Order: sequence, then C-alpha cells, then structure tokens
Amino acid sequence: MKRFAALYRELDATTSSLGKQAALQRYLRVAPPQDAAWAVYFLAGGKPRQLVPVKLLRLLAQEAAGLPEWLFDESYEAVGDLAETIALLLPPPSEQHDLGLATWVEQHLLPLRKTAPEQLADTLRAQWRQLAPDERLVYFKLITGAFRVGVSKLQVTQALAAVGGIDAKRVAQRLMGYTHIGGQPTAKDYAALIAAESDGEQNQKTSGQPYPFFLAHPFNVGIEQFDALLGPPADWIVEWKWDGIRAQLVKRAGAVWLWSRGEELVTDRFPELATMGEALPDGTVLDGEIVVWRGDETSPAGEGRVQPFAELQRRIGRKTLGAKLLREIPVVLLAYDLLEWQGRDLRALPQDERRALFDELVAQLRHPQLIASPMLTGATWADLARQREAARQMGVEGMMLKQRRAAYGVGRTKDVGTWWKWKIDPLSIDAVLIYAQRGHGRRASLYSDYTFAVWDAAPGQEDRKLVPFAKAYSGLTDAEMGRVDAVIRKTTVESFGPVRSVRPTLVFELGFEGIARSTRHKSGIAVRFPRMLRWREDKPVEEADTLDTLAALLPPVAGADTGAGMGTGMGTGTRRRGAVQSADDSPDPGLLPEDEGASP
Repeated sequence: MKRFAALYRELDATTSSLGKQAALQRYLRVAPPQDAAWAVYFLAGGKPRQLVPVKLLRLLAQEAAGLPEWLFDESYEAVGDLAETIALLLPPPSEQHDLGLATWVEQHLLPLRKTAPEQLADTLRAQWRQLAPDERLVYFKLITGAFRVGVSKLQVTQALAAVGGIDAKRVAQRLMGYTHIGGQPTAKDYAALIAAESDGEQNQKTSGQPYPFFLAHPFNVGIEQFDALLGPPADWIVEWKWDGIRAQLVKRAGAVWLWSRGEELVTDRFPELATMGEALPDGTVLDGEIVVWRGDETSPAGEGRVQPFAELQRRIGRKTLGAKLLREIPVVLLAYDLLEWQGRDLRALPQDERRALFDELVAQLRHPQLIASPMLTGATWADLARQREAARQMGVEGMMLKQRRAAYGVGRTKDVGTWWKWKIDPLSIDAVLIYAQRGHGRRASLYSDYTFAVWDAAPGQEDRKLVPFAKAYSGLTDAEMGRVDAVIRKTTVESFGPVRSVRPTLVFELGFEGIARSTRHKSGIAVRFPRMLRWREDKPVEEADTLDTLAALLPPVAGADTGAGMGTGMGTGTRRRGAVQSADDSPDPGLLPEDEGASP
C-alpha cells in the first residue's frame, strides 16, 4: 500500500508524460505481481463499487477529528475533495503496517461491502489507524469509488509493454475486459499482461475477450478544405454518427458476450442482442452501436428509426428487465464492422473489404436485431454536407468518415488509417448563471461548476422567474474562470453547503448535443453534454432566452415523455459529471453515452 500511495503521489505531482511513464515503469518493475495486478486495474480505469456510504464516512471523520458539522463542511468546501478532506482531518496513525496493495484491497477493502452495519464503524476506525496520511488519501478514494489520477489507459499500456518487452498493441488487446467492474485481478492475470507473445495467442476460439476499439478523431474544418485534406468522397466510407452505446458482440464456442466501449460486460442488459448473437456462427465479432429502434409516425410505413438517447437510458439504469419494458424499448445492434469471421482476425484487412464481408453476413442472417449502418453517397463533399443537414432531425450526431483502405487500429491512432467524426454544430441557448459550486483538483479554490437557468416567460411579462435547466463546468479559459469566480463571491445571496446562490448578473451561451423532454426536471427539459461556448458580456440578463426558446429546439419525434433525463447533473448540490441517470433506478456509472463509433 505504501508503494502504491507513493506512486499515486508521484503521478499526481507531475504533468510530464515522460515523468508519468518513468514512474509507472519504476513501480511495475519492483512491485509484487499481486500488487501490480491491482495497480494496473485502478490506473487503467477499473473501479470497485462504492464500498461504504459516504454519509457514514463523513460522520466518523467529524467525530475522529473532533469537529462540528459546519466546520467539517467548511473544510470540505475549501479542499473540494471528500477523500482528501478526510485524510487531512483524521488524527495521526497510532499503528503501523507492512501490507501490500493486494492484501489491503482483498482482505480489508472489498469485505467492507458485506460487513454488518453495527461493525462497520469500528472496522473503518481500525483500518485508518494503521494508514499514513498519503495512504489514507488513496484508501478513501478507493472505498468511495472516486479513485482517479492523471494517467491514461494508453500510458499504462505503454508502461506494461516496456516492462514486458512486447508490442503495446498486444498489451492493449490483453487489457480488454481487465477493468470490468466486478473484476478481481490476480498475479497470474498480471503475468499474462506482460508475458512474451505465443504463437497461438491470436487463436481465441473459446475466449469472450473483445478487441481494443478503434476510435475516431474530430474533423471540424470548413467544407472548402475537404478536397485538399481528404481527397474525393469516393476514397471514404461515409455513415451516420449514431447516438447510442458503442459495443462489440463476440460469439465464440457457442457463447455470446456483449461489451461496451467502457469495458463493461452488458450481455444481461440486452437479452434480445444476446439471442441475436446466438444465431451468429462461432468465431464472429461485430462492432456497432446499441440503439433503441422502432417505428413511429415520422417513419415510412413498416420502417423503423433510431430513437433519442433518453429512451435508451430507461434500459441502462434498470436492475430488472421485464417483458413490458423490452416491448416498449426495443434495441438493435446497428453495426458497421466485422472484426472476426470464422475465428480469423480481420482487423488488418482494408475497411471496404471488412464492410463487404459484413454486408454478406447481414444479408444471410436476416435477423431483426442486427441492422447494417447504411452507407451514404455523394459526388462531392458539398453533396454530403447537404445530407448532413438532416442529421439532427434524424436523431444522429453527424457523419463518420472512414478511409476505405484503413485497417482497424487500436484506440485513437492514425498509423493504420483514419476514422473522422464530422459532427453537426451544437444546439445553443443564452442562459443565466444562478448557482455555483467549487471545483475539484486544481480548481478546488475556484467556483467553477455552474447551474444555469432560462426565463419562464418573455420580456415584459409580470412575475417571470428564472428556471434552472442545466449544469456546466467546461468551456472557459483559466483567466475567464478567475473573473467569474470574483463575480460569484461578490454577488452571493445564500449558501447551501458547498453551493452558492448568486444574484443573476452573468449570461453565457451554452452549447449541448441533444435535448429531450423530462418530467424529472423543473424546466421539463433535459440537455446532453452542456458546456459553455462563450461568456455573453454583451448581453443583459433580461435578454437571456426563455423556456419557449428552449422548447423550440426539441426534435419533432413522436412518443411519450420518457422522463429519463440526459445526465445533466441537475440540482444545486449534485455532482454528476456526465453520468447517465434514469428516472427509475440508480445509475450505473459504467454505462455512459459513448462519443465514439459510427459513432466511433
């Protein structure tokens, strides 16, 4: 545990990629394999479920530190991170230990979930009496499910490749599924990550392991530059950029596995797709997008279409899937690539050859839950740009551009070809800042997380009010954020724990990717991925937009209000940065909207 805490401190203290890489490699070369197994799990993005109620941790920390609730809250507000706050406030340790990371996780942390409530407090106190302050920081981040540090999965992959002396792409393949939320990696699992490549390693006839996903780069240049940068449209496969959950469906040895891009095994969440997978021949791996698909009054007779992502959210959060829900919210795999066929890895084949084989498979299978993502055509980029104008009405995010001769790469790379995502411009609205909350990390001293509102009536009407509809925390420069922070401190009306209510004086243009009706929110509307496009210093608060303006942006899609929300983090004291929420059940943080795929 001491060695892993030191690694965490070292990684957190530098912004240098070379420095982080050196620290990772030093740790992996000396750590016992069982500790390295867990370190890789956490650093590559794995998180155990929350092990202890946060409310209990706060209460025990207050008691141990001898602080009243108001002073603990003030300390938390000043620090901006609960794990760090508790680690700083607890009395010095009275005992010592020499236990490694694996022992702490397996024998002390994971059993907390099954510890009887009447024993939990004593167990926690006994544990943190042994931990030094820097170990406590890691400890509390792990048990609250908030562990994160400034390294990417790619950096972890590169470090493992260097330690093992093997190709980083092979490590990336081995890492797929390693960080599954229920995973408990062992020394044997770690040894397999860095082992020398074997002749038969690519023969995965009985494995459910997916391939590393190939990711797209944003392409935001003007249409007049397309010919010079891309060449003619004939060199590219063009598809819609679907708004769903990127997934791979794996069929091997008579079994089916469905993986999200976040490396969550979601087979049980989508039983109709598992049934479809059973109809595939062994040795088949498909890449595509899970979407809700059904006909409505805007579709031609007998045809279906993709439904808003809010519909899919009703499936994501459910712990049980009844027959009624499966009928009401039917999903399909809208697929666009064939990565394995008859047990053969096809990723080195050109994109158009893989697509031709995939189209043959779809034609032969003719299964209603497997739909081929249609390919779009245009003589010129201007032709395609005109077609792209219909994207928002169709409920898609733009277009995907895939080089016909591209192989299927690993991650966001260009070494074997390129995929581009040509997204439509975001929807936008002018909104008023009404609440502010301090940020985390280097923004812990700044009010950087904001709640925005629009008017409930047009200018000139009496008793009109501001109605909150979205939270945003990105889009401003550090200098702008410093200026906004100063205004917030001067215009604070009231405080609610870490949140400040401010006098309405600031207007911002907010951009967002999607919008839907929602019964969960006071405004009746929820938006996806809101961010600040610019500070409208030129616009008075009275001229900010209204609920009617916001409602006018709703897509013309028939159907009842889902009430599911769109992950906006509504509510003055809530911090849910992009997490998918459901009106029916608690959210699953592993299933987020995927900004990749055909939708890469």
